[in-house]
Amino acid sequence: MPLPQIPLLNVRAQTASIRAEIDQAIARVLDHGQFILGPEVRQLEERIAEYCGTKFAIACASGTDAILLPLMALNIGPGDRVVVPPFTFFATAGCVSRLGATPVFVDIEYGTFNLDPVLLGRYLESLPPADLATVKAIIPVHLFGQCADMPAINEIAGRFSIPVIEDAAQAIGSEFSGARAGSMGWCGTLSFFPSKNLGGIGDGGMVTTNDPSLDARLRLLRVHGSGATYFHDEVGTNSRLDTLQAAVLLAKLPHLEGWAVRRQENAAAYRDAFSRLLPEGALTAPIALPDATHVYNQFTIRVRQRDEVRRRLAEMNVASAVYYPLPLHQQKCFEPLGYRAGDFPVTETAANEVLSLPIDPELGPDSIETVVERLAVVLQSLA
Repeated sequence: MPLPQIPLLNVRAQTASIRAEIDQAIARVLDHGQFILGPEVRQLEERIAEYCGTKFAIACASGTDAILLPLMALNIGPGDRVVVPPFTFFATAGCVSRLGATPVFVDIEYGTFNLDPVLLGRYLESLPPADLATVKAIIPVHLFGQCADMPAINEIAGRFSIPVIEDAAQAIGSEFSGARAGSMGWCGTLSFFPSKNLGGIGDGGMVTTNDPSLDARLRLLRVHGSGATYFHDEVGTNSRLDTLQAAVLLAKLPHLEGWAVRRQENAAAYRDAFSRLLPEGALTAPIALPDATHVYNQFTIRVRQRDEVRRRLAEMNVASAVYYPLPLHQQKCFEPLGYRAGDFPVTETAANEVLSLPIDPELGPDSIETVVERLAVVLQSLA
């Protein structure tokens, strides 16, 4: 008899739990018929700004566009450089390249998987003035649901007058020293991809900021640079959040805090089960910093023989995922940048060891216990 399956992500279960609210939200949009930039879009912008602790929030078509649009607002292009970590989703660096600029990689911290401020400072301090002048932005990523060390990053960026764009795609609601993700840089970027803590029923994104001029500029850029229909102040793009997506996200937003608490409870249950069921040193659990609030978009462990562990877990009907198996500096499309294996050892070690386990709010303590019990069997078989 096959073992009960434990999925990595159960979007259907979450949707079912608030299906009536979602159906009502969609029905309201169908009734008023304002499918593009309807009233729900503005309502969502206002509530996300309030939630993140910023003055403004600008909805757009995807988390990728949420990164691209601020780079466009900085007029970044050929000859410019943007600092990014090499251990993140492709869009962080891909948006830089798309504008003809050069992504410059700086390694991550071992414990948090986030951009290392010490290495960031060393890199910027090493540049001659002419090269330093080409560094137009820094994009730290709040990976897996925990904020990067923004006070340290902001201090370094401030010394060199470089804008900071927080990639908070995986970290809505997380905090560092009491400040919310997306409120600590020049701007922040959010993703509403269905797998995110606040996920839509398709693509969607948001930029958060306290800068009124950026707010105005992004609202132009997302509609082809148009302030009045058929009149264009500049060349922008088409990046509008669908009203239907905004309506669904508005229905979900009141539940976000509760879902985050359940993710944190599941993380605590994992740690408890690890201490009881696994030998010391069998794996490395994710670090939750004392001055940060981790919202666990992923629960990512480090484990030896990662690929074999994952394969055997799958045989035992436990889903898992690898974020990310090949660092950005080793991707084929970035070969012309000239990076080589060994350039970013912390990132490369992470890429070989990380494994994300199920952490859905819909999972209960019994499911977490089952995952660790099966993981213990796998690790024992590989010992």
